[in-house]
Amino acid sequence: MTLTYLQNVATLVLTSERCIGCGKCVDVCPHGVFALAEKKARISDKDLCMECGACAINCPAGAIMVTPGVGCARAFVTGWLTGSEPNCDCSGSSDCC
Repeated sequence: MTLTYLQNVATLVLTSERCIGCGKCVDVCPHGVFALAEKKARISDKDLCMECGACAINCPAGAIMVTPGVGCARAFVTGWLTGSEPNCDCSGSSDCC
């Protein structure tokens, strides 16, 4: 089962000009966020990103940036694991989940 998080909140950024098409991001992403098309990685569904950071760590070209362990995705995962309400610690900002 693949979980979809809140829309448009993941910090994931792919710079396709830097991508060398190795496919490591496709291989390591636990939620299938990436796909290869025309010898380049592309983000197939950014809202599936849980910000684990595996893609960025394994990208030899430095084409992927993500801030692991932050934001609403982490808040929801922590909430599920602890049985508590999600808290993304954004202090009531309009960008808060």
